Amino acid sequence: MTKNTKETITQPKKLQGVIVNIIDDSTVKVRVEIKYAHPLYKKIIKKHKNYLVHKVEGEYVKGDIVWILEGKPVSKTKKFYLVEKVK
Repeated sequence: MTKNTKETITQPKKLQGVIVNIIDDSTVKVRVEIKYAHPLYKKIIKKHKNYLVHKVEGEYVKGDIVWILEGKPVSKTKKFYLVEKVK
């Protein structure tokens, strides 16, 4: 007896954020801000979350706007990779 299972392939998250802290040579903290409309009152609400991001190479400073991409976990808390610098 076999089960009919459908495997769903999800796209990795690609987020834009600002570097708020450089922890060491391979880790930076990125703050991602999301804006959405309240379902009832339609007011725009800002929500933010900080992510620990793995960086491989390149010079980055506080305040840089960067793209991050979800991927294979590097450690317990680092699941995102730095893709490129926007500004």
